[in-house]
Formats: sequence, structure tokens, C-alpha cells
Amino acid sequence: FQAKGWPTGIWTAPKFGHVREGLEIFLASDAGHCLPAAQALHIDHLTMWGVNIGLMRAVISHHGRPAAAPRSLGHVEKFWNPVQAYDPDQAASTLGAAIKSWLPGGFREDKTTLPDSPRFEHLMCGMTALADWIGSDAKRFKFVEPLDQDYWATATETATAAVSAIGLDSSKQRAVRKASTTLTFRDVSTFETPNPQQRLVSETDLKAQLIILEAETGSGKTEAALWRYIQLFEAGHVDGLYFAVPTRAAATQLHGRVDRAAKRLFGNADPQAVLAVPGYMRAGDADGRKLPHWRVQWTDDADAEQIAARWAAEHSTRYLAAQIAVGTVDQAMLGALKVKHAHMRASSMARSLLVIDEVHASDRFMTAIQKRLLDEHLAVGGYAMLMSATLGSAARTTWLGGRQPKIEAFEVAVARPYPAVWTNVRPTMPQSPQHSAERQKPVRMELTATMAPAVTAEAALHAARHGARVLVIRNTVKRANETLAALEGLVTPADARLLFRATLDGVATLHHSRFAGTDRKLLDKAAEVALKPDPTRTPSGLIIIGTQTLEQSLDIDADLLVTDLCPIDVLLQRIGRLHRHVLPRPHGFEIPRCIVMTPEQGLAPLLAPAFDNGLGAWKDGGALAGVYRDVCVLELTQNLVAQHAEWRIPAMNRMLVESATHPEKIQALVTERGADWKRYNDEVLGSEIAKAMAAQGIMIDRRVSFDACQFSDGAEERIRTRLGAEGARIEFSEPPPTSPFDQTPITELVLPAFMSGGIGPEDAVTVTSRSLDEFAFSVGARSFRYDRFGLSFF
Repeated sequence: FQAKGWPTGIWTAPKFGHVREGLEIFLASDAGHCLPAAQALHIDHLTMWGVNIGLMRAVISHHGRPAAAPRSLGHVEKFWNPVQAYDPDQAASTLGAAIKSWLPGGFREDKTTLPDSPRFEHLMCGMTALADWIGSDAKRFKFVEPLDQDYWATATETATAAVSAIGLDSSKQRAVRKASTTLTFRDVSTFETPNPQQRLVSETDLKAQLIILEAETGSGKTEAALWRYIQLFEAGHVDGLYFAVPTRAAATQLHGRVDRAAKRLFGNADPQAVLAVPGYMRAGDADGRKLPHWRVQWTDDADAEQIAARWAAEHSTRYLAAQIAVGTVDQAMLGALKVKHAHMRASSMARSLLVIDEVHASDRFMTAIQKRLLDEHLAVGGYAMLMSATLGSAARTTWLGGRQPKIEAFEVAVARPYPAVWTNVRPTMPQSPQHSAERQKPVRMELTATMAPAVTAEAALHAARHGARVLVIRNTVKRANETLAALEGLVTPADARLLFRATLDGVATLHHSRFAGTDRKLLDKAAEVALKPDPTRTPSGLIIIGTQTLEQSLDIDADLLVTDLCPIDVLLQRIGRLHRHVLPRPHGFEIPRCIVMTPEQGLAPLLAPAFDNGLGAWKDGGALAGVYRDVCVLELTQNLVAQHAEWRIPAMNRMLVESATHPEKIQALVTERGADWKRYNDEVLGSEIAKAMAAQGIMIDRRVSFDACQFSDGAEERIRTRLGAEGARIEFSEPPPTSPFDQTPITELVLPAFMSGGIGPEDAVTVTSRSLDEFAFSVGARSFRYDRFGLSFF
């Protein structure tokens, strides 16, 4: 293996790796066919310690995937012979002597065998991979000759310093907290005292590994999670925090709040919270830029100690090793899937409090993966907190229950207190604040029987002309772009100030996921500023059109909400961006108002099945695919809007969610509507079961030995596509095209996974046209356009 690094011409024999080959040495010894090298390397002592094939394969698989199956013993013997001036047996003897000198404890007679547990094997795989990443830093760990007797002491000292420097050792932070005389709510919040549900979280038994907080949007769930984290940290139950949210925009906004809290909690020992969003490189207040040769340039004048602490921020594989990180939930989910470095991700997070915000927002496929992630995190002693404003009883039972949880009756579910805290401590009964001080928000609900872009644009423009900040959320990027185009066809020169822009004097645009990373940062910041819940703000008309990127976990505040029909839990999330705080409102918008756009012909045509602006589904290999597939839930949600002209939030939350998602209500609707609805509902249920089964096939089963763990060739791209993760990364050669917003260079662009099909790493990237407003490019045989509407292909 070392010959790979030798100058050309010195070594002419075949070259090998050190993963599969290492496993083969162990297996040769285990089969009683002991090679001289295996004897020299003391393989027999590994078996005496209880190292079985599963554990050995787990440790040797430190490059991110399970080691390939070993070849025949004859093949192994064939290549363990002297070649040129190199004798592998002699090299093994040299290294074996060093091992005995460095690790005398491994040769004691009174040794205790290692745990015989599949989960231990999987955990050790990830820990070894993490150690390999750290130990591969040639700046810290110098190359040495194996017979250097002082090497092990030096290496141990260096490793201790490295682990402390990059933040895996939380001793510095613990010392700060130990020296602090008191812990107050002000340390994690801008308020002096917690509200009732935040206090209830702080009073929940710290031995409860899982806690679920149900509370209204804008009620301080983030601060409740931070309060729980620091309590667990001071008690020694966790070393870190991973805060997972549904969208990139939510992560970027939340990161600042969490980082400020970390500074208050840890002072000079601030671990610099990492933003775990691909395309960003942010730790604390600093942003980084990749340079050649694995170097990073940071935007501040940080010293060596501060830069070392940003190690986890410099590569997405290392995100979950950060002491404190805020990112998208898919980054955590990758730890449960058969993708490269999954074990490292999960093992890195094992001692962190895993917080998942808005757990309701996943389909059956995503829920199955998140549930596996959660179960395995708890199984190795981890702690977790789930949060939701709109968690139905069926979903909550899944999170708290076993494989076949019993769902409570509708009447019982509706009667449950809200807000509430649930734990996995039996019995799993809710605790609720005795005196909740939550303000009641009366929301006027309106149905508009069309989803036409022009009608949506007209409603938004009328309100904006009267001084309202209007948030328009469409279910698909296509319809959002059409709505902006329709709006521009309606505005007069005097209305130009009402259109959302990424920069002050830039072109009009909108907010969705199909923009380059640099432009996403601009758009995220612009949206946050435009709808910032500032108590001193004055009425100022503005229209922001977006998609699901604006609906969850964001602290933004609109005077009017115009939204497409969507499932009840998602609709309540969108309403959470409406009158989120007590702020000055323009005349006529003092009361929260939500306009819900629905199909002109109703929802029955979607049963065909058919797909319309995110509603309904299409057939994909016999199963239903789409954004919001469950037409029954959509119908029940639409009925709730029609039946209740005013929604009192949060008093009605429990009733609203259960009325549209509880199995009893869905079954009653199907029975009432007849055969077509029953057929479609059966298809939805079948598709959901199929998706859950599909999820099982791509998840790592840590209940079985690592020796049975296999990753299928080519499966990773399909897994990431289904997860909605990144697609092909396109890099532009010099001179790169520029942003339509501020003319900054766009050096790279990550395609959505669904646009990446058929694109290979060798396909040429060619910019075919460029101007100040847009550019076009091709990748292989596919052509794309990028402008103020984002990325599209043609």
C-alpha cells in the first residue's frame, strides 16, 4: 500500500489498498491458515480479546463503506511474497514489534473481552472512521519510523491536543459552566424567564432520553430545546447539540440564534456553532472559502486555536462531529442510510442532543428513516428532543410507540392538552402547563376557488398597495415562477417598490430552492430582513413569493398570507408566519387573514390520479408519487377552512389537526364519498406502506452484525435523490458566469437531484451564453438556464 506514495519508477509491482487486505489477514488467521505476517502482527491476540469478524470488519471499514468481501486464501498467499526489495513479512515483523512496545496492555493475561454486540460494532466503525479523519492531518501527525519507541506517547499527546482543539473534547466548555454560579433562562434566550411550556421542559426528568414538545409556532420551542440541552450538558448526559430543521433557509436563520446562545453560555470557550448546510461554510460569525490542497480561507482574523475549532465546518461529512451544529434534517438522516460515511455521521452524533424541529413534515418514507435514526440514537445512550406545532396523535404514537403502536380514539386525541410535553418514560402520558400564557390569534380564513397565478397575484398586489407585507406560498417552483410573472404583468411603475428583490436596486425575484448557493444566501437574508419581526417597523407594502422554503422554522412575520391548499399540519405551519408577533399593522390588516387557493373543480378530479400544483399524484412504477398525495387529508383540510371562518390559534390546533389526519375521520370521509375515494385512499395507503418498505431496504440495520452490512453499488445516488439531497455539482471554468442579482461570480452550482439523472462526472460543462441578466450552460447533452427565476432546464 505504501508504494502508492513512492515516486514513479521505484515500484513496478502491483499496488494494493489497506482495507480489504487488512480484513484478509485477519480471516486467514481465523481460518487456521495463519500467514507469517498475521503471526507477526499478533492477530491471535485480537481473537483473545473477543474481536470477531463483525468487529474486525467494522474497524477495517474506516473509509466510509463496508469492506469488500475477502478473496480466497490462495489469492492472499500469492501476494504476500517478497517483491523487488520489499519483504511484507519482514515489514509486518517490524510493525508487530512496535505494536507490542506501544501497546503493552494488549498483551496482558487478565484481559476482558470486548462487548459482543452488533450496535457496538457499528458504533466502532464510525469512531474508527472519525479517528482516521483526524489522524490523517499531516500537519499534526508527522510520519515516523515504526521502531520509534517514543512514537506512541507522542501520538497520544498529539491526539489529545487534536481532539480538544477541534471540539470533540468538551472539557473547556464544562469548566466554564462549572465556574458559573448560576444558569438562567437569559443564557439561552432574550427573555428573563421561561414561559409555561419552556418551564415544563426544564422540569422534565433528565433521565428521559426522548422528549416531545408540542406547542404553537412562535412560542419559543427553540429556546426550550436550548434550555434542555444545557441542562443535559451540565448533568454530563450529552457533550454536544445537533439542531435539525426542515429547510436550508430555516437552518441559516436559526444558526445565528443558536450561536449567540452558545456565546452567552460558554464565553471565551465558545465552540463556534457550525452551519451544517452544504454550500455554506460557516462557524460562529465567520464564513470560509475552500482553497486548493484542502485549505480554507476564513473571513475573520481568527487565531490558530479558533480556526482549529472550525474543523467540523470545513467538510459536510464532518458536520455531525461539531460540538454544536444547526443544519437540515437530511444531514442527520444520512447517518441511518446506506451511504458513504453513514457510520461516522451517526457515531459522531452519539453524544449529542439530537433536536428535530417540525417532525410532522415528512412523508412515510422520511418518517421511517427519521424513526430509525432516532431509535438507534437512543439505543446507544443518546438523547433526543422532537418539536412540533401540529403533531397528530397517529404520528405521535409512531414516535413514542413500538412497531405496531395503538392509535387512540379521535375523541380521546382531541381531548389531549395543548401545549404538551411527552416522554418515552412509561407511561407515556402528556404533561401540560397549568397556566399557559399563550396569546390567542384569531385568523380569518378564506377559500378562493382557483389556483390561477393571475388571481393570486391580484390578491397580493391589492393588499400590498394598502401597505401590507404579503407572503405568497405556492406548492411548486413552477407555479411560484408563474405567479411572479403574472404579478409583473399587473404592476405599474409606482408599484415597483412592492416587489421582492435580493438586493436593494436589483431585479425582482422570489424565494425557492433552485438557486446557486451564493444567491441562496442573498435571498435568505433578503427575506429575513423584509419580514423581520421588528416592533418598530412601519407599514410598507411588499410581496414575497416563495415555496416550502418559507413555511417552517423561520422567524418571519407577514401581515397577510396567500397560500395554496395543503395538508392541515403544513397549513398551520404556514399560518405560523402570519402575525407571528405583536407588531404595528397597516389599516385593514389588524386581524390576521389567510387566503387559501384551491382547485376550481374541487379535489375529486385528482382521484384519477392526477397532479395539479403539488396536489394529488402521478403513477411512478405502480406507486403514487407527488408532493401532497393524500387527497382525503386535503379534502378534510379544505372542509375545515369552509366550516370555520375563524381559527383561534393555538386553542383549535389539536382539533384542527386531528379532524384532518385521524384515521377515523379519513375513514368516515371515504365511507361518505363512495368507491372512487375508497379506491384512491387504498392506493395512498398501499403507496405509503411501499415507501416505508423501500426505506427499510436502504437503511442500516444496526441490530445485526456489521459483517452482514452491505452497500449496493450505485444505490447511493438513488438514495440521495429520494432524500431530496444534492445532485450533480457543476463547476464553471474561468471566467465564471455571474449572478443576475449582484454580478458576483458563480463558480459552482449544485443541481437538484431530479435534474441530475444521466449526468456523469466526465460530462463537459459549457457556458453557451451569458449576459447581466442570465446565463445558459450545457452539461453533456442537457441544457440549463439560470436567471432571476432560478435554475431551469430545457
